[in-house]
Formats: sequence, C-alpha cells, structure tokens
Amino acid sequence: MAEVPVLHGVSVLHGSTALRDVTAQHYAERPLTLTRRGRFLLVGLPLALGVAALILLGAFLTSVAQAGSEEPEVTETVEVAVSSGETLWGLAVQYAPERDPRDVVAEMVELNELRSSVVQAGQPIAIPVG
Repeated sequence: MAEVPVLHGVSVLHGSTALRDVTAQHYAERPLTLTRRGRFLLVGLPLALGVAALILLGAFLTSVAQAGSEEPEVTETVEVAVSSGETLWGLAVQYAPERDPRDVVAEMVELNELRSSVVQAGQPIAIPVG
C-alpha cells in the first residue's frame, strides 16, 4: 500500500484508523477561529435583534402614554328641531356664521351620527357653535 505523508512524526496508511486518529488530534489542537460570517452571526445578529426589540418596546410604551394623555375635546352644541324646508347648510350658516359651513355640516353629520346630510322635519339636531 502507498504511504501518505508523515503527520506529527507518524507514518500511516490510507484507510487505517491511525490516520483518522491523527487527523482528529491535529484538529483538536488547533484553536477555534471564526469567519466573518461566523462573527456576524455570533455578535451582530443578536445585537441587531436586541436594538430592534428596544425600539419596538419604546414605540409601544410612548404610544400608549400619548394616547392616554390627551383630553377629549368638548364641543359646545345647541339642539334644534328641524323645521320643514331647513337644510344642514342653512342651520350651519344660521348658528355658526363665523365658521366655514362645510366644516360645521361635517361636524353635525358626525355628532348626530347621520347616514347622509338629509334631515326630516321635526328631527332633533345637535349643532356645534363657536
């Protein structure tokens, strides 16, 4: 059989268990080295995940605090029974003449939970003033 090169002063033959033992011993004596990818996975990836978790936690905690700190805005209103032929636009101009009627009509629809801007005679309507 053909001999292989001498490893650590021991001559071994191909296929023998001595070759495997010498090779294992050779690698066991070498220090562990990390590649660039290994260093990234060992250090960079956990660091990046930790920073992302801190950012998400900070965003969650500040959004909850901001949502709870706002006071609800109170709108001063007047309740009126709609007369025959009156429209939301006419009511907006009559009760809030200093404001844009489009904004007042939009607020009336929201305050009264109307499905449209059509109102019936006798229907009570809350109108924002001021």
